[in-house]
Amino acid sequence: MTPQEIARRILREDEASRWLGMQLEEVRTGYARVSMPVTARMVNAQKLCHGGLIFALADSSFGFAANTRNQRAVAASCAIEFLLPAAMHDRLVAEAAEVARAGRKGVYDVRVTNQKGELVALFRGKSATVKGVWIE
Repeated sequence: MTPQEIARRILREDEASRWLGMQLEEVRTGYARVSMPVTARMVNAQKLCHGGLIFALADSSFGFAANTRNQRAVAASCAIEFLLPAAMHDRLVAEAAEVARAGRKGVYDVRVTNQKGELVALFRGKSATVKGVWIE
């Protein structure tokens, strides 16, 4: 099985990512690029994309990247730095890349950009593998 096959399987079971309109753009071992359109239902009272939804996009791309080896992995911790606001009709892209992996632990950095290529947020996720695989 390839990282793309694993990611497609995960996305089929990931109701939250699909509900938010996320799309897998590229997946390879230790890497995932996921996009999401900012819709009217995603903006807060300031008419900006809710930070929790930017976090959700970054977290999803991190999750896809951390699971590319067919070993189930979950988030152990995550942190985000918001740099620029995102607005309705923006198209956000989250690129997650593996920084380090040792034993059951992994560290992933995620860059969230808008359609202009501007950096919206930086996210770091730490993963832990658990029992089980995605595809037997």
